[in-house]
Amino acid sequence: MENGIVVAPVPVREPDVVRLVEALTVDLAGRGYTPEETFGYSVEQLASSGVHLVGARVGGRLVGIGGLELQAGATAELKRFYVEPGHRGSGVADAVMGSLLAYGREHGVRVLRLETGDRQHVAVAFYRRHGFVEVPRFPPYLASETSVCMQRDL
Repeated sequence: MENGIVVAPVPVREPDVVRLVEALTVDLAGRGYTPEETFGYSVEQLASSGVHLVGARVGGRLVGIGGLELQAGATAELKRFYVEPGHRGSGVADAVMGSLLAYGREHGVRVLRLETGDRQHVAVAFYRRHGFVEVPRFPPYLASETSVCMQRDL
């Protein structure tokens, strides 16, 4: 626990997890992305794809989530990374990222990648601060003009 932030695995269908997944979807739609430009997993997709999902709690309240999907070739992809606006800049996102990086290392991940949107300037800066660099778009984002793909080595 750092700064009162507790990060631990969370069940995908927990009501507070569902609330944050839905908040991320609403946030992205509010930034002008069309449904075709939004690649986030639904709760059902998170469950069926076996994403390792962690939640960050402050004072017992779930305020942030992030997932890691293990893929072929010692690769993994970040999924549904979100922190409530009132907790941004407080270390919650760093704590979630730290937990996901540790999980990836424990599971033999060598390359961690992600997709975010070209209007997500704060997110891109956050990922850069955590060692991610922009790379050419990878599937399934190849035709998405609004996608920014990034990766880092573990």
